[in-house]
Amino acid sequence: MAISSPVVALPLREARQSAGQPRAPGTRNLGSIELRFDSASNTGWIIMLAQPDRPLNFSPGLLDAFERAFTEYEGNGCVWEQHGQPSRPIHYAVLRSNHSAYFNVGGDLAHFHALISRGDFETLRAYSLRCLDLTYRWFTSITRHTTTISLVQGRALGGGFETALSSDYLIAEEQAEFGLPEILFGLFPCSGGMSLLARRIGLTSAEKLMRSGRIYRARELLDLGVVDEVCPTGEGERFTRDFIAAHAKARPARRALERARRRMMPLDRAEMTAVVEDWVDTARQLTADNLRVLDTLVRMQGNDFGR
Repeated sequence: MAISSPVVALPLREARQSAGQPRAPGTRNLGSIELRFDSASNTGWIIMLAQPDRPLNFSPGLLDAFERAFTEYEGNGCVWEQHGQPSRPIHYAVLRSNHSAYFNVGGDLAHFHALISRGDFETLRAYSLRCLDLTYRWFTSITRHTTTISLVQGRALGGGFETALSSDYLIAEEQAEFGLPEILFGLFPCSGGMSLLARRIGLTSAEKLMRSGRIYRARELLDLGVVDEVCPTGEGERFTRDFIAAHAKARPARRALERARRRMMPLDRAEMTAVVEDWVDTARQLTADNLRVLDTLVRMQGNDFGR
């Protein structure tokens, strides 16, 4: 049943700024995420911030922060606006985390367990639709104006893996790991995982990967065609900046190819919503054994982050 050995309480990749300390120009904090803008390359960095003693997953607070950022970017056409600075277009948007071992571990499993245990499936459905909305908006609204990149430097599990897949390009460091463990407790990915994987590797291979429940190394997924680039451990940010610099040399042509790819293989919001409905219906049918496995994974998710 174990998805892999846990990595316990590893430090954040970057020190958090103390309260009251002024932030560097081109930086904004939304609580659970930090936005940074590199004017030299017109790149926006969206950094998921690990919170003390809680898993780096899609908590309601993290979803709130993403919704706030996406609403702003959708409203202004993906332009960086900060008081006292001229507005600049965001040509590239990079999604990453500030944790040394995790990109994102996906759904809030403790929240799942509590809602399923008390039979509150309407709230569970609403939460799942919020997660789906995050993936869909990143893939459609944000990519309409900017090239999106996921930089995975640790584990990307469940919804974290699905979100990473929704970018135009997925860059991973050598030690990065990916998995869709939902099948272990009787469920399946419901935030676009099958649609996003099928776009990259075909439906049959996508379904096989989702059924396995296993953890994959970055190189394995590079060979399968899921991951676009793999770089040495610790070199992710430098590699991504170099990737952007190379892309920018032929940006109009590359953007046209990205738009063509999305037209040929679009995401169907109605189909994705139907998957959520199937997911909630399946959650209603979980057995006591399924819930015991889920409880074990909840404790593992918490232990990995020092809870």
